[in-house]
Amino acid sequence: MTRIERLQKKLPQLFIDAMLVTNEKNILYLTGFDLMQDDGLLLITSENAILITDDRYQLALEEFENDEVVGTITRDYYGSLNKICQGLKIGVLGYEDTISYYLFDVLDETMIADIVPFHNQIEQMRMAKESVEVDKLRKAADLHTAGYHYVLENIRAGVTERHIANILDLWMKENGATTASFPTIVASGKNAAKPHATASDKVIEDGDIVTLDFGYYVDGYTADMTRTFAVGSIDPELRDVYQIVNEARQAVIQSAHVGQRGDKLDAAGRQLIEEAGYGDEFNHGMGHGIGLSVHELPASYGPTTRKMKLHNNEVITVEPGIYIPEIGGVRIEDDILITHGGVEVLTTAPTELIIVGK
Repeated sequence: MTRIERLQKKLPQLFIDAMLVTNEKNILYLTGFDLMQDDGLLLITSENAILITDDRYQLALEEFENDEVVGTITRDYYGSLNKICQGLKIGVLGYEDTISYYLFDVLDETMIADIVPFHNQIEQMRMAKESVEVDKLRKAADLHTAGYHYVLENIRAGVTERHIANILDLWMKENGATTASFPTIVASGKNAAKPHATASDKVIEDGDIVTLDFGYYVDGYTADMTRTFAVGSIDPELRDVYQIVNEARQAVIQSAHVGQRGDKLDAAGRQLIEEAGYGDEFNHGMGHGIGLSVHELPASYGPTTRKMKLHNNEVITVEPGIYIPEIGGVRIEDDILITHGGVEVLTTAPTELIIVGK
């Protein structure tokens, strides 16, 4: 059963005649056709899949090989959508509740059909990865491992955080990545105490700890990996913190299995950090789902995530961290595949503390 057929099968259960898909990642997931956000929409009825876009995509649609999908070229997306729905006698149209208020207003004014919002219908389909998706995520993770080694070979005291981010960006793109899924974090010294610091003009100095957090798309799927390393000799407390974070990461991975609850998965690592006296210095969730987006379902899991349970073939991150103001911080992040047969760590870059510039 294709992804479109799976969604079509859901329509009667949702008490709608058709579903309107506007999220670019969801359109890509269902059809394989890559639109920029707001450059078109997808109408799924019980028997049809109609991609509505404009003449900028006409040649791409002519070359697009998908027997399930019919393309319509127009400059009036929603006027055409309304006419198609009238022609197909669509009385109730579902739509994704992530649309902007402006777009809701357009739908409300334009559509003859009743419109009904739905939350995460396609995102839930995306949670369990098919084998071809897992292969792409493995490929992305392997490139990130190679990218990390490239940084280790090229970093030294005296260069800026931004320089490292820039040379990594070029290397990743020249070796198979298309674009970053989020701005690369290169956080050195005191900046490493900021979980979401961006690469700045700060010069990396001897004695700095450096956190590198990056994600790049390969064949449409992104990995998300963090490693922390040292440039020269670092504060002894940071060496201890590194071991605690690494043990917490491993504890979470060992605790992961099909059926495991999000709060218990989080607790496996957070408890170690709290027992070491750094509970207040770990101020974010333990991880999140990844795939076509760098953050997707299953959503971020932490101490209060009691309703989230792991399922077969989900891919999530594990990213404990400890952040000490004025000294620095440590985060180590892996991407893992959950299966009935156990857990596979996709990001195979070394996790022991590496010291460069010795």
